[in-house]
Amino acid sequence: MPFAGVGVIKGQDLNERSLYLLKSLVERYIQDGQPVGSRALSKDPQLNLSPASIRNVMADLEDMGLIHSPHTSAGRVPTVSGYRLFVDTLLTVGPLASCELDQLQSGLTLEAENMSDVVGKASRLLSDVTRMAGVVTLPRRESVVFRHIEFLPMSSNRVLVIFVTDRDEVHNKIIRTGRVFSPAELQQAANYLSSVYTGRSLAKVREQLLKDMEQDRRLVDQGMIDAVSMAQLAFARQPEDDYVLSGETNLMGFSDLADMDCLKQLFEAFNQKRSVIHLLDQCLAAEGVQIFIGEESGYRAFDQCSLVTSAYSVNDQVVGVLGVIGPTRMAYQKVIPFVDVTAKLLGAALNPK
Repeated sequence: MPFAGVGVIKGQDLNERSLYLLKSLVERYIQDGQPVGSRALSKDPQLNLSPASIRNVMADLEDMGLIHSPHTSAGRVPTVSGYRLFVDTLLTVGPLASCELDQLQSGLTLEAENMSDVVGKASRLLSDVTRMAGVVTLPRRESVVFRHIEFLPMSSNRVLVIFVTDRDEVHNKIIRTGRVFSPAELQQAANYLSSVYTGRSLAKVREQLLKDMEQDRRLVDQGMIDAVSMAQLAFARQPEDDYVLSGETNLMGFSDLADMDCLKQLFEAFNQKRSVIHLLDQCLAAEGVQIFIGEESGYRAFDQCSLVTSAYSVNDQVVGVLGVIGPTRMAYQKVIPFVDVTAKLLGAALNPK
C-alpha cells in the first residue's frame, strides 16, 4: 500500500549491510524500548559481523544522523531521520490477519446510526486496536448533497432554516434577514431553492448562489432574489469541522511520553484542537497513508509522537481524515494497515445506500 512521508531521506549512501543493521536496530528498539547495543545486534545471524565491526557501522549511522546515543548509554536509538528512512524504504507492511479485518468490519457497521456515531466508532476502534489515540475528522459539510430546505418564521426578522442532505441528516440554523417575511413568502423561497439546487453538493450550491447574486438582474422575480439571499445566509461557510478523539489517555502508558511537560503540551494541543486540525488538513490531498514523525509535524507538542493518517472518501470524494497518534516508537508495520483499512471501511459505511 502507498504511504507518504515528510522530509524523505534517501539511503543511497548506505550499503545493504548498513541498511539491514539500521532496520534491525529500529525493530529491536520498537519492540523492547531500550537502547540497542552492538552485542545484541551481533546475535543476528544475517549480519554475520563481530561486535567491533557493528560498532563501526553504528558510528557511521550516527555520523549520518540516523541514530544517536541517549545520555551515557552504550546503546543507540533511532533519530527522526532514522525512523523516516526505516518507514520509507525498509519497512515491510503486510495485510491484516482475517481476525483483525473482521474486528474492523464488525466495528463499523452503519445500521441505523447517524454519521457522528459512525465517526465516533471509527475513532474508538482505532484506539482499541492500536492501544494509542484514534482521531477522525467529521466529514466536511461541503461534500454533502443538498436535498430539501424549509424556512420557518420566528420573531422579528429571524428565520429558522431547516435543510436535509443526502445522508438523511437534518441541519438547523437561525438567520437574520433584511426584512420580515410572511410564511407564504418563506414557503415560496423554499420551493424555489429546492427545485433549483437539489442534488448539488453544498460547495456547488454556494458557488452557484454567488453567480446567481452577481447576475440577479435575470432573476426578475423579487421572490427569487429574496430566496437566493436567504440561501446565502443559510449556506454561509462554516468554521472547519471538528474531530473525534479517543484513547488519548492510552498515551500516558508509554514511557516515551511519560514526561509531565510532554504530556501537558500534548493534552493542551488536543484541547485547543487547532494544531491537530491543521495537521490532519495537510493529509486531505495525500494518496494512501501519510506519516508525520516527531518534529516533522512542526508542532513542539508532537515532537515525541508520530501521526499515521489516511483520508477517507464518500462517493469518490475525499471528505475527511482519520489516524492514530502515538509515540515515535510505534509498531508502524501494524498501525499503517489498521489506518489504511479503517479509512476504506469508514468511507463505505458513510456512503449513501
